[in-house]
Amino acid sequence: MAPPSGNDAGQSGNALDNLLTESRTFPPSAEFAEQANATSDLAERASADREAFWAEQAGRLSWTSDWDQVLDWSAAPFAKWFVGGKLNVAYNCVDRHVDSGHGDQVAIHWEGEPGDSRAITYADLKDEVGKAANALASLGLTAGDRVAIYMPMIPEAIYSMLACARLGLTHSVVFAGFSAEALRSRIEDAEAKLVITTDGQFRRGKPAPLKTAVDEAVAQTPTIQNVLVVKRTDTDVEWTEGRDLWWHDVVDGQSTEHTPESFDSEHPLFILYTSGTTGKPKGILHTSGGYLTQAAYTHHYVFDHKAGEDVYWCTADIGWVTGHSYIVYGPLANRATQVVYEGTPNTPHEGRHWEIVQKYKVSIYYTAPTLIRTFMKWGADIPAKYDLSSLRVLGSVGEPINPEAWMWYREHVGGNRCPIVDTWWQTETGAIMIAPLPGVTACKPGSAMGPLPGIGAKVVDESGVAVGKGGGGYLVLDQPWPSMLRGIWGDEERFRDTYWSRFAEQGFYFAGDGAKYDSDGAVWLLGRVDDVMNVSGHRISTTEVESALVSHAKVAEAAVVGASDPTTGQGIVAFVILRGGATEGGDIAKELRDHVAKEIGPIAKPRQIMVVPELPKTRSGKIMRRLLRDVAENRQVGDVTTLADSTVMDLISSGLNRGSDD
Repeated sequence: MAPPSGNDAGQSGNALDNLLTESRTFPPSAEFAEQANATSDLAERASADREAFWAEQAGRLSWTSDWDQVLDWSAAPFAKWFVGGKLNVAYNCVDRHVDSGHGDQVAIHWEGEPGDSRAITYADLKDEVGKAANALASLGLTAGDRVAIYMPMIPEAIYSMLACARLGLTHSVVFAGFSAEALRSRIEDAEAKLVITTDGQFRRGKPAPLKTAVDEAVAQTPTIQNVLVVKRTDTDVEWTEGRDLWWHDVVDGQSTEHTPESFDSEHPLFILYTSGTTGKPKGILHTSGGYLTQAAYTHHYVFDHKAGEDVYWCTADIGWVTGHSYIVYGPLANRATQVVYEGTPNTPHEGRHWEIVQKYKVSIYYTAPTLIRTFMKWGADIPAKYDLSSLRVLGSVGEPINPEAWMWYREHVGGNRCPIVDTWWQTETGAIMIAPLPGVTACKPGSAMGPLPGIGAKVVDESGVAVGKGGGGYLVLDQPWPSMLRGIWGDEERFRDTYWSRFAEQGFYFAGDGAKYDSDGAVWLLGRVDDVMNVSGHRISTTEVESALVSHAKVAEAAVVGASDPTTGQGIVAFVILRGGATEGGDIAKELRDHVAKEIGPIAKPRQIMVVPELPKTRSGKIMRRLLRDVAENRQVGDVTTLADSTVMDLISSGLNRGSDD
């Protein structure tokens, strides 16, 4: 990274200041490019005839009825894709691979947190999904009914999702770390008839209850008729006769034979409630044909996946959209062999992920920047103990990745040979929208590079006018895409207002994220526009200041917030975690402030720096900057119930006076 040129800094206007620059590039090796799924003509084909391109991608799936029209955008912002086409999503993910002679291929290498494991072939998966579908049908559920799934990362969770898809039931997966109240509000909004859960779950080596939260939630949800419970931990549970049913009693005795029914391309596949919202939950609705088309397309090209050869591992949870699209639907549609891991990355030790990579010879690994930075904090000596030579593609998802975390990932996990695909997308987009193609794109550390073939995305200013190279602003999507959300469940007005009102005149979908182009036109994500700081008239992204801090040799992770300042409007307050082995000796605050000034200019120098042991994060790894703002402005800390560890805020608050102005 280099200091900004005079043209990059200080020209704020209504757009975001573009402060950081990155000149390092990593093209694919000739060997990788030669065997890659994506070639340079992919983008040319997509731009020449966009609808024909998407029809070609849909043709990778098995349809029982052809579509009459690729895209109907006449009722914008509500799209219909592959109009009139019919398919069964579960058949595409399971049966067709068995029918084509691949029943013996392992679909899922499942690894339990305590060390138990299962190898589930596609033939096994077909049998288990068939039994689960027969069981759900026996409970009186019919196409269009909603089912809530509140489960840890065990195979039955995936069987449940696929059984719903097979029957045309719309599933609503609720992350098993959420509270009873969060579960209740989601059941209530979707009017679900069934909850599928477990007696308990393993977290950091110990069984923790899960069904108790379901009992509390469904006490207030009259639409629930049954609670189906998988025995995982042998935890004692309360039992309501007539309502509660054991999975082994209802599912295990069912026939494995089940004939899938075909559903319209626009049949509702799932509702997924976005986290972090206040008030009424926001149920993002995804349908079948377009969603599966784009999930499968992106998994095939972005990860360069080779069916029957690769071992793929996405470390997400099915409670998030990443788990839906890149554990269940995309990979299984592409006949992947994948690893699914139940537990936490440091149980029973900090090398657990690398142990799993070594055990299963994982070749494609997809994880979040927050976890990469955690690995940095633990130290490079840990992955160095394991054989990671099977890896050939690395992926990043969930938030912008700092350039130094990208470089650490490349060196210490990828052995300086694996392409890194940094992916931008959202619950609402359903599938990856912006990412490099590993056999085509010369990547820059920290950049998602550009929209995928077939995707329309650009950076605009306040007026909706596209900014040029070197400019920053708002990331918008200017063309409908197959896996786009079809609304907010039961709330059309909220859908229009949330996503389409900001640039209604232009017809753009506004993602809520800031972004910039560098001098080469590569896209850099700058995080939520809500997280932009206004310092002396400069609009500065928290992401850029965090990246500058993480580029210091002593810093593993940083979170930056803007706090009220009588002189500058907002002052920058930084919370940093030091890397393993780094100490707080000397004036670390001054050292880091000077480093930021050198990297991106004096305007971005933090007013205050606090060294902390941990940062407040949700269970999905998102940093809760709202809580850090409370600390920085000496306010009472707000609601901490969604944090993975609520004691973190006590640690931070007690260290408030460490590190300050120099």
